[in-house]
Amino acid sequence: MKSLQVITLGCSKNAVDTERLLARLDGVYEILPESQTGPADILLVNTCGFIGDAKEESVQAVLAAAERKKAGEVGRLIVFGCLSQRYMGQLPTLIPEVDAWFGARDLNPLVKSLGGRVGGETGRYRTDSRAYAYLKISEGCDRRCAYCAIPLIRGPHKSVPMEDLVKEAGLLARGGVKELILIAQDTTFYGLDLYRERKLAELIRRLSEVDGIEWIRIHYSYPADFPEDVLDEMASNPKVCKYLDIPLQHISDKVLSKMRRQVDGEWTRELVRKLRDRIPGVALRTTMIVGHPGEGKRDFEELLNFVREARFERLGAFMYSEEEGTFGAENYRDRISSREKRERLSELMEVQRDISFAFNQSRISSVERVLVDDYADGVLVCRSQLESPEVDGEIVVRYDPVLFGEKEPRELCGKFIDVKITGADEYDLTAEPVKR
Repeated sequence: MKSLQVITLGCSKNAVDTERLLARLDGVYEILPESQTGPADILLVNTCGFIGDAKEESVQAVLAAAERKKAGEVGRLIVFGCLSQRYMGQLPTLIPEVDAWFGARDLNPLVKSLGGRVGGETGRYRTDSRAYAYLKISEGCDRRCAYCAIPLIRGPHKSVPMEDLVKEAGLLARGGVKELILIAQDTTFYGLDLYRERKLAELIRRLSEVDGIEWIRIHYSYPADFPEDVLDEMASNPKVCKYLDIPLQHISDKVLSKMRRQVDGEWTRELVRKLRDRIPGVALRTTMIVGHPGEGKRDFEELLNFVREARFERLGAFMYSEEEGTFGAENYRDRISSREKRERLSELMEVQRDISFAFNQSRISSVERVLVDDYADGVLVCRSQLESPEVDGEIVVRYDPVLFGEKEPRELCGKFIDVKITGADEYDLTAEPVKR
């Protein structure tokens, strides 16, 4: 049996693609871990093509893989995903060492070329033993935000049928998954193409009935026309984390208009108020863009003031990157210097650090239920429902065999425990177990 290895770049949506691909190749090939060094008969690179930094990282990964092939460590080299989808016309000439290129919208041609199983249920080949898993509920996007290349890469919005998602969730739960993280280019759009109405709330209800699933977390929710029934489900369903990832991108009317976000500042402020009123204790994660064309100093100051007022528990930000083919690249001039963008990004994140620190400090002495993700260097690495993996901070608990009833620390991974928060910095917390 030939060996096959996949290197995955980019976001969690790419990671799901890799696991679905490997499920169709399992048994046909010996699947090697991504972290393993050494020879592989076939090496695949799943690329990202979203913004400049991500594209550069993917290009470097492909070049490194090409060097492995030249050294005789790799037999065939195949590249797929967002970068190859976006630059299929240029890349084969630039990197001739690659044996085959495939896009991101349909994995079947790649599966077929490798002799894998085409058709039937997709399944998942878990690349780790974590107690959480991402569930990609749709593909593509019908929005046309000025800065975003995702619709060019992934195509129009296409929901995964609800029955398929429930089956996939059951498969994941039987494999030890306790937490599902719903992802898509826009989770709130789910169902419109298949059912002619938004079905995210119903999907959440169906998933919460799957045995073994205890937490459901929602990521990548578009603010325009946010479905009201999702708020009700978050407020009433005990399995839905009081956490929402909702990229707002800006608050200035002028900048939001140039971004083509379909909302204005007042709508955005009202939505944040509604989320906090309807879902008491909710932790909001958002993303902001600095340096977008049209963002003057007053617009940036308005953004800073909005962040101070809204006090998002979690906030990420990135600098505007002009992406060819987007509305922004074709209609605006990127007049703001890289230096100015970096300064604005630094100033915004400094404001957020203070907010995050104050929020974490407010949790000291509280008792919280956490999921144990890992054990390393004498401590358990945990999260409450207010922290999403890989993007937020962690809750660190010192392992004491007496307090944990002499259980081996690895036995606690994937389990829920109660802890008391004892300390906090800007992003991470420390805690001690609470005996029941």
